[in-house]
Amino acid sequence: MIPLVLAQGSSARDQIIGTAVLVVLAALIYWMAIWSGRRYVGRMTQKDFERGARARTLWTVLRRVIMLVVLVLTTLYGFVIWDVGIAPFLAVGTVMAAAIGFGAQDLVKDFLSGFFILLEDQFHVGDTVSIAGATGTVEDIQLRVTKLRDFEGNAHFVPNGEIKVTSNFTSKFAQPVIDVGVSYETDIDAALEVFGDVLRGLADDAQFGPLITGEVEVLGVNSLDDSAVVLRGRLTTLADQRWAVRREALRRLKKRFDAEGITIPFPQITINRKD
Repeated sequence: MIPLVLAQGSSARDQIIGTAVLVVLAALIYWMAIWSGRRYVGRMTQKDFERGARARTLWTVLRRVIMLVVLVLTTLYGFVIWDVGIAPFLAVGTVMAAAIGFGAQDLVKDFLSGFFILLEDQFHVGDTVSIAGATGTVEDIQLRVTKLRDFEGNAHFVPNGEIKVTSNFTSKFAQPVIDVGVSYETDIDAALEVFGDVLRGLADDAQFGPLITGEVEVLGVNSLDDSAVVLRGRLTTLADQRWAVRREALRRLKKRFDAEGITIPFPQITINRKD
């Protein structure tokens, strides 16, 4: 009501005071909204990490929306205080909205896709995902683009409208598959016994054991390749620890196979020379 009363007066002093009051109120409202949002996200994170991650992602976008709404409303009320007609601005805004609707369909598609990504909780900031041909850790999710950082440190900005399929590598749990080839001369039963012993030892390890959340699975012979019999096992791990666990499993398997005299074949080419 204050801006409306001030708009009826003709005193420049009242208009300046009204503008100052408006700016202070807008800043206070914005600060209260930001404080409430951060507090809510903090509570959610303490109660449930997954729900907290989703709340942080939504809050990242909502914070920008709040800032935009406060800025627009403050500007409109400022026009009222200074007795500036807003009808021409509204008319221009309507025309611009129509032009954007017809000429920026991809932009609208990006915004809608971004909204549903957040609504459906497809991934969070901090997740490792593969989208639109790019793989990396999600650093930022906006309504128009998603920013990824790959293993080599390269940043990828993916328009949300280009995201058709999302592969989330850090959602709840992971099941890294361990494949190791042995030579055809190897006693397969003995090799499988060693294979399972190594994986079970990894699960009992003080460092890597807490990262493994399920039973060790020795699946047996997976395939008969040209030069190797491929043994397969599987582990269930924390979602973001699959790569560390798999690397350690392969390291231990190589050392144990060497100690047991089990050959891991590698491609070889034999060239017969005619003198």
